[in-house]
Parts: sequence; structure tokens; C-alpha cells
Amino acid sequence: MRRTIELAVLGILPVHKHHNGMNHSVIVDFSRFSFLKEFFPRASRKDWKNWQWQIANSIVDLEKLEEIVKLNSHEKTELQQLNVLLPLRITPYYANLLAGLSSDHPLRKTVIPSEKELTLSFGEAADPLHEEADKKVPGLVHRYPDRVLVLLTDFCAANCRYCTRSRLVGQQHKVCDFDKVVNYIKEHKEVRDVLLSGGDPLTLTDARLEFYLQKIRAIEHVEMIRIGTKVPAVMPQRITPQLAQMLRRYQPLYMSIHFTHPVELTPEVQTACNLLADTGIPLGSQTVLLKNVNDSAETLKKLFHELLKVRVKPYYLYQCDPIFGSAHFRTSVCDGLKIMEKLRGHTSGYAVPTYVIDAPGGGGKIPVQSNYVIDENADQVFLKNYEGNIYAYPKQK
Repeated sequence: MRRTIELAVLGILPVHKHHNGMNHSVIVDFSRFSFLKEFFPRASRKDWKNWQWQIANSIVDLEKLEEIVKLNSHEKTELQQLNVLLPLRITPYYANLLAGLSSDHPLRKTVIPSEKELTLSFGEAADPLHEEADKKVPGLVHRYPDRVLVLLTDFCAANCRYCTRSRLVGQQHKVCDFDKVVNYIKEHKEVRDVLLSGGDPLTLTDARLEFYLQKIRAIEHVEMIRIGTKVPAVMPQRITPQLAQMLRRYQPLYMSIHFTHPVELTPEVQTACNLLADTGIPLGSQTVLLKNVNDSAETLKKLFHELLKVRVKPYYLYQCDPIFGSAHFRTSVCDGLKIMEKLRGHTSGYAVPTYVIDAPGGGGKIPVQSNYVIDENADQVFLKNYEGNIYAYPKQK
């Protein structure tokens, strides 16, 4: 009853129970409809809830963006210069979150271009992780012993300005030869884990995505499939009961969702995550540590707590990759460690992700953590706890 009241207050209407016995809610946040009427007057409420309408009507040019978000003359000039690099793309749903925000708001910085992207700094590269060097066939990266990365598409629902694959995203090139991908996985019996990414696999239709899942699940030695996506955060309309039930057929299937800031955890996003979790799909989050966006323990703690409420386990906190023009997004590693120290022990272990650097040059993910073992002698190991207190652990004789 309490949950029903909360949904009513939020303007989310309950619907029928699905055949699997799970109750979900139609994503109908009425506060969105004034935005819809003002900026998309020919669209209906039914359109707004349709993910394909969201993609078709995404903000991809300065003219439409300026209608929704107040831009100063400096920002307009930046946008005109920068759209030739990583194309602008923001879903109407996500644009609604930006409307009325000041230019220094964290969410705006993540999707609206800045002239700082034109500045090349030390150590930056188009492909700092050397994915191209580890690409065995078009669309498949094999770096780790027992798992592969498959880039199904170059298309995302929203283009993040710090994107690791900005060299590929939105370029409208074929990035995957799926027949060769399947043959490679079949030939390499050591591959037990396949991560589907891109671009964003959830921008594919149910039928196309299921085609890929069927082919991979049919490979006997593949034990698990993962999907990497930001769609639930930027276009929750995509997470339908039909999609969830389709994904359920290919378990064990895991989903890693890219979340950046607690503002993203809207009622619609909460509904989407709960729907996926109720289907039995384990959910984890991947968050990039971004300067002046989420680089504080308070912001990240809030984000991680909100994620746990909708059964998303904070999995990785990434140091921002040194792609071209990313210096304004990158914190120091020292600052990242200080943030982790303010999380570890100060909140639930489930709310503490692993802080990693994806090593430039193709070294893979390397965990980074403070040293809690401070000394040892013949009898004891000396440890520092989250409060800075020193404790001794006896060695076995």
C-alpha cells in the first residue's frame, strides 16, 4: 500500500500484473508532459513513452538544443565548432532533466560539448586503451584470457562527452562483422564470458538483439553474457516488459549500467531498474569519476545508495580514460583514492565499488586502493582501519 501511495504521488500509474506474476508500473511522470507540450507540441503522451520516438526526436543540433537549454554566446560558438568531433545527441527524456539547469550543473557538462574538448593534453590518445590492437575480427576485442568484448553497434542513445570510444560512436560506420565474431568465439574454447557493448546494444530492436543473443547462447562453452549500457539512465522507456522477458530467456545474463550522478535516478529510471531486477537479471553500475561532476564522496555515496535501493550493485568506479580533449574531466588518482577512503568503512560494503584504472596501452583494468597494511614484523601484521586507527593481526606460527 505504501508503495502504491508513493507511485500515485509521483504520477506513476499502476497497471495489470504480468503473466509471470510481477507487478510493474507504466512510466507516466506527469511533470514531463508540460515539457513535451512546450518543446514537442505535435507529440502525444504515447509518443513520449515510446523509446523509438525518443531516438527519432533526439536533440542533435544547436537549434533544437537552444530551444530547451539556455546557452550563452560562448557556448553557442563552442557547439558550432565541436559537433564535427563527437556528434551531439541527447534524448528528449534526458534533455528534460537538463532544462532549467545552469551551465555549471554536472549533468549538462556530461552531454553538452565544451571548447575544452579541443585541447590536447599530455598522454591523451584517440584509443588510449589500445582496443584496436586487441581487435581480432571486426567488432571483437580479446584482451583477457577467458572473455571477449563485442562491439555490436556504434550508436548510443546519448553521447557522453568523455566517451572512451568517441573515435567510433556516431560515425555511422559498420563496426561489427557478427559472423566472424561468432566463428572466432566458437574457435576459442577458453572464452566463457561475452560482453556486448558498442555504442549501446539496447538501442537495437528486440528482434535484432535477440538474434545476437541466440547465436552467442548457442555456443556451448559460453557460460555467461553481459550487456553494457547507459540506456536505462538516458532512455528508461526502452526497458519494457517485453524486452525484460526476452532477456530472461538468455540467462545467465548480467547487465552493467552506466550511471553518473544521483539526479539520474528518476522515478522512471527506478521503475526500469526494478523491472529488470524482478526479471532476475543481476544489475551492476559502472561510474566514471569526473571532475566537477561527481568527484566528491557525498555525491558518489548518494548515487550508490540510490542504486542499491533499486538493486543495482555499484561495481566499478573508473578513473576517466585519457581520450583526446578529456583533461577537464579527469581528477587526479590521489583525489580518487581520498574519495574511496571516505566511502570504505563509512557506508555499507555493497555501496563501495572497485576503483580501477583501465591502463593506457592495453594493460586492462587495474584496481587502485589505499594501503591498509602499514607494517609487519615476525609476529604481527599492522593494519589501519577506516578511522585511521592501528590494529595488529597475529601471524600464524
